[in-house]
Amino acid sequence: MINLTEKEKTIADQIFELKKQAGTHSPSLFTLKQQISNLEIKIDACFLSNPYATDLFLEYFKKELIETGDIRDILEFYPAQNQRTANILAPHLNIDPKCIFMGNGASEIIQAIIHNFTKEKLLINIPTFSAYYEFTKPNCKIIYNKLKKEDQYLLDSKKYIELAKKEKPDTAIIINPNNPDGRYLPLEEIHYILEELQEIETIIIDESFIHFAYENTNFDLNSSIQLTKKYPNLVIIKSMSKDFGIAGIRAGYAIMSPERVQKLLKNGYLWNISGLAEYFFQLYIREDFLEKYEKLRIQYIKETQAFHQSISNIPNLTVYPSMANFLLIELLNISSDDFMIKSLVSHGIYVRTCGDKIGLEGEFIRLASRKKSENQTIIESINNIINE
Repeated sequence: MINLTEKEKTIADQIFELKKQAGTHSPSLFTLKQQISNLEIKIDACFLSNPYATDLFLEYFKKELIETGDIRDILEFYPAQNQRTANILAPHLNIDPKCIFMGNGASEIIQAIIHNFTKEKLLINIPTFSAYYEFTKPNCKIIYNKLKKEDQYLLDSKKYIELAKKEKPDTAIIINPNNPDGRYLPLEEIHYILEELQEIETIIIDESFIHFAYENTNFDLNSSIQLTKKYPNLVIIKSMSKDFGIAGIRAGYAIMSPERVQKLLKNGYLWNISGLAEYFFQLYIREDFLEKYEKLRIQYIKETQAFHQSISNIPNLTVYPSMANFLLIELLNISSDDFMIKSLVSHGIYVRTCGDKIGLEGEFIRLASRKKSENQTIIESINNIINE
């Protein structure tokens, strides 16, 4: 049990009011700072991103846009249309540009696909990212495949396939690695699911956290993108904010059949990405940038896994396995809301509570990995809170 001070209780009331306004998402760091002036936030362990990649992007941004004055062109003039940027990205992904749909963040892509291609029934695992079932139309039936705590929230592919064949949804969704638990299905397992469920009209695989997962000691990336060439019902969604720490730019893309891309473009998504997002994608395909990024990606994965191990050694916590840059943690005999408030007010560390996650039963928080020094501060703060 955690005892809150009067100051912490007052701030808690303010935060919970902001939470109501934010729905199933946590209030942003900017919102908290703006609305609660006496709150000092040192580390945002709620937002899921690679901070080293943010530093790298800012290095290029400053050198190529700010110092040269070219930022004016990006702000003053219209960016390229959707398919023009797709043409830039296509060689890097080894995908026909006609199969690439650019999005104003992954959330826009999710909404576009669900609204245009989901018809009557949708199958989704829970717990997971809420946007997929929140964006469904009122007449759409949602089938929830509940991931089991005793299985550490790992998807059982055979049972998933059995449920899909029984319910016959027109859309099935898998987030890999999944959010909020970080469990990862190997590429071979994804291939097996796709092979068995070819009768489903649309299968969405969200790979927004795929850059943090690996299957060998080289930390090689294992995306399902190339499987879209074999399975026309497959749609891959990719957010760039998690692995590159650029959520404010709103950049994402999806891989799907050319027919689907054309339908979306005709429904109002012709000119939907910003000049800053266009600049990022031009940077994203450059060898000099990617070489530096790849070193930082591997460094961050190693630090993240070490962070996960350290958190697992703290008593009174159940820490679930993760191949993402975050951990799902069950608090034993501690309120997740009280833990979040104590962490934020007394230690300046913002963590995400999971009370709004359908499919989680208990007191859970989701904890993001940050830089190595910040992770050490997070570990010390959790130990202090638990010991108190």
